[in-house]
Amino acid sequence: MVANVDTPRAVSVVILKGGVGKSTISMNLARQLTERGRVLFADLDPNGHATNGLGFGDVYRGETNLGDVILDHGNATAADLVQETDFGFDLLPSSDSLEDVEKDLAGALQGSARVKTKIVDPLLGERYDYIVFDCPAYPGMLNNNALVASGNVMIPLEPGSSSIGGYKRTMERLITPSREYIDIDVLALVPNKLRERIDQRTEDRELLENLNTAEATEGKVPNFARITADEFEAIDEGEMQPPKPGIRYSASLSKSLKEHQPLLDYDPENSQLENFEELASIVVNGGVER
Repeated sequence: MVANVDTPRAVSVVILKGGVGKSTISMNLARQLTERGRVLFADLDPNGHATNGLGFGDVYRGETNLGDVILDHGNATAADLVQETDFGFDLLPSSDSLEDVEKDLAGALQGSARVKTKIVDPLLGERYDYIVFDCPAYPGMLNNNALVASGNVMIPLEPGSSSIGGYKRTMERLITPSREYIDIDVLALVPNKLRERIDQRTEDRELLENLNTAEATEGKVPNFARITADEFEAIDEGEMQPPKPGIRYSASLSKSLKEHQPLLDYDPENSQLENFEELASIVVNGGVER
């Protein structure tokens, strides 16, 4: 029995960089949220990676599609396009026609509010308690729409300077400009694809140390990736066994997509599931709780 939901919430998983694991995180976040309420997973990425990963490639190429709904072509609504999955959440599938949204909405009156009016307003709180948006890896109208529609973001990061650059671009080109017009909460910064030791000067260590010691970001780091300055010092002094923080690289995560399943269904004993469980709690609570 799912508990009553006090605050229905939409969240966008976004970063202006590809290959960070955005679709994997958003899909598994949606799966874990099914224990807490009714969930819609909305794929706003025109490449349809998550839609195809869930086995809905035929719908991705359907005649009536999400691009038509957003652009008001025809009479279809978002609810008409929703697909039931075997995993407790519904899917609003992507479409290659979403590429048309970018150019057709550029400069359009209230062009950044279409996803809110077409998807979130009619569905959130009525049909669904949570909506998770998987967003494109480039700036544009789809990402602007996702931010306006959700007001909440999770930003996945992987070790390496390119991911840090992607985070900075996301803040400078997407989040900060949007905050001039709407309230946007960064619910969490999610270190992903970690696999190296953190008692050495690895890229994993650099990412975690940067996030955990900067005042602007330390409160956004999930507990599964939280390491204090004192703990880093204890690790370096050999006084503390180095933990394995963050979402770790897992072959099961990539294999699960090939099998068209979230991790919980593909490998229910996987150690990384507790991390996705915390991400679901962050969405429910509206932020990280220490």
